[in-house]
Amino acid sequence: MKKPTVKHAGGRGGAGSHELHTRVKKKAGTIKASSRRWLERHLNDPYVHQSKIDGYRSRAAYKLIEIDNRYKLLKKGQKIIDLGAAPGGWCQVAARLVGSNDKKPTVVGIDYLKVDPIPGVTMLEMDFLDANAPELLIDALGERPDIVMSDMAAPTTGHRRTDHLRTIYLCEVAVDFAISVLKTNGHFLAKTFQGGTENQVLTTLKKHFKSVHHVKPPASRAESVELYILAREFKG
Repeated sequence: MKKPTVKHAGGRGGAGSHELHTRVKKKAGTIKASSRRWLERHLNDPYVHQSKIDGYRSRAAYKLIEIDNRYKLLKKGQKIIDLGAAPGGWCQVAARLVGSNDKKPTVVGIDYLKVDPIPGVTMLEMDFLDANAPELLIDALGERPDIVMSDMAAPTTGHRRTDHLRTIYLCEVAVDFAISVLKTNGHFLAKTFQGGTENQVLTTLKKHFKSVHHVKPPASRAESVELYILAREFKG
């Protein structure tokens, strides 16, 4: 896949940089200032515009595309498991790059939110934290995966520290799953948050993988504390 034609410069440029900036008018008592700012940012986000043009379900698709452009993770014929898949952007990218199809799907996603069908993807509608979810994922895939990826983040509470810890926990669970199911030389990619409490995750990954990287793709907003951990070449 060619690199997406999204241009950016500190979050201000991009595919819509020649368009007028969309402003959301406030009607007294109907919308908070913080909500209005978020909506304006979303409406003027070049990745949001590009995702509509390219047919991706979310701007998050470009995070995976940009990471793959740099590290060349996704290859034809690979088996992929996507944790926290809704609304399906990462599954769309993965299915396209590994050549998955409805006759023989090689991408399996899971989310407790409903995800509309995606060509080449088997989707499980359930919580990854359910006790039987790992077994059902492997049953659906039919064999061990080449890549386990996770864009999971806990629902936000508004308390930054709490949100950070909850997302780190999801990352820890995803790490344990990946270590238990990956093929030798497989890869693991997951969202985390900057903040220092991911040290135990890094220690575990460095023990089981040949290399571990922190990645901040351009599609990840500069002001966001999200960060991705990429662990390559599982030792088995």
